[in-house]
Amino acid sequence: MAANKTGRAALEKPLTTPTFAVPADLQSGAVSRVSPHVRRLVANNPSPFTFTGTCSYIVGNGDVAILDPGPDDITHIEALLQAVEGERVGHILVTHTHRDHSPAAAAIKRATGAEIVGARRFQPRSGAGFHDHDATHDRDYAPDRELADGERIAGRSYTFETIATPGHAANHLAFALLEENCLFSGDCVMAWSTSVIAPPDGSMGDYMATLDRLRDRADSIYWPGHGGPVREPQRYVRALAHHRRQREVSILTRLEAGDETIPEIVAKVYENLNPTLIGAASLSTLAHLEDLIARGLVSADRVPALDTRFRKA
Repeated sequence: MAANKTGRAALEKPLTTPTFAVPADLQSGAVSRVSPHVRRLVANNPSPFTFTGTCSYIVGNGDVAILDPGPDDITHIEALLQAVEGERVGHILVTHTHRDHSPAAAAIKRATGAEIVGARRFQPRSGAGFHDHDATHDRDYAPDRELADGERIAGRSYTFETIATPGHAANHLAFALLEENCLFSGDCVMAWSTSVIAPPDGSMGDYMATLDRLRDRADSIYWPGHGGPVREPQRYVRALAHHRRQREVSILTRLEAGDETIPEIVAKVYENLNPTLIGAASLSTLAHLEDLIARGLVSADRVPALDTRFRKA
């Protein structure tokens, strides 16, 4: 099904830099109702990459779905099950198979009998130049149904439409809740930070296409996999795309100045970066360089990798 479209100019006011929001109500372990159809439970897995923790969502009332059940953490799993006590869980939806999002699905299925649906199983890329970051994926994930773009999943109190949103992960999906005109955006768009795009599974070209697609939708609010809601999402997505294009220009500028390696580029482009995030910045830079090579703007001495030498084409 085609994405919803409205007069986009009316939805977007000028915004060229994303303004990140850090809400104060994201404590782990407590269920909070964030809308008439949606409850949120934050897992206790904070980190520089997960913010305060993974957001699991209970959608519907009485007959419910659990979206992104989270890590394989018994405390979080028990809290989710307690939150839906007395209700029927019809579906467990998974946006993607990173280990902070999908592993709890199996335990919740055993406890409730719910069907696991959503992202396809992880399919690793291999070949010369690829670095192994597959440990971030849940290799035990076993969905009952892998969903394709445009498919719908429904219960008595919820109707989801699947939106293919690759980039952060090749198997990433978002889910539009038709009852509230909102979007569960997983890790592709978050209000607290930009998404990590880490090759080989992550693709900057795919991610930019995903942002273009989301801009053309008319969702009123996003509920992401980490952090608080994304309000005025069309403006925000536009700003994210502009931010990535600015980063691309900065990388090309460093190549013109004579930098050839990712460490040289990262040191100049990401000034005053938290040392714990250098690895993520390096992978994001590699993702940009892969995309620039595909577009004929950059060349490399061999298959793109973290230790490849690059130059402007």
